[in-house]
Amino acid sequence: MGGAKTQKAERGPGRPRQERVTDDTLEAVIDLVTEQGVKAVTMDAVAARAGVSKPAIYRRWPSKQALIIAAAESRIGPLSVPDLGDIRAELREVLTARLAAYQRPGTARLLAELMASASEAGEPRGEYVDYTDRLMAETRRILQRGIARGEVRADIDIRSAATLVAAPLVYRLLAERELPSAGFVEDVVEMVVRAVGFGGVREPEVGRSG
Repeated sequence: MGGAKTQKAERGPGRPRQERVTDDTLEAVIDLVTEQGVKAVTMDAVAARAGVSKPAIYRRWPSKQALIIAAAESRIGPLSVPDLGDIRAELREVLTARLAAYQRPGTARLLAELMASASEAGEPRGEYVDYTDRLMAETRRILQRGIARGEVRADIDIRSAATLVAAPLVYRLLAERELPSAGFVEDVVEMVVRAVGFGGVREPEVGRSG
């Protein structure tokens, strides 16, 4: 399932200096959050961990919240899924890409700390909400394509349906404290199709567990 692509540049030894500064800074933020929590993320600590200057960080991110969101987006960012002609295949691409990110070490704490930080910020709409909007945009497009193809009911609320797609993996990871599996992804795809479609749900595979 190589169709889903994250909108992120490839890394390598030949990267331009500006790209190295960005990547090293975001990696430093992820490391600090994973090891000590979001309270450990200060501009001084990030600069020291990344080996970059504080002015270089401030030129890119004006606040700690913006920096943490950028770090999260470097790991769990917007996706691009081609039109595969099938709602199941496209939803599977999205959730499989998310699954790969969630299974990486430190992602669970990064997500939990990001949500807590956004809650403490107290803004009804701000950088965090903008980030989640970007994160959900491709799922909304997939559902809209499904409507156009006659796979998804035209009366569904696209935003609610997109939340239905995304929430189960996050809940299993953070609330149930269990890594989601490929079998769980398949279950979620089938349940979503059942919820938003016209029927014709495939029979579940015998013996598959989530």
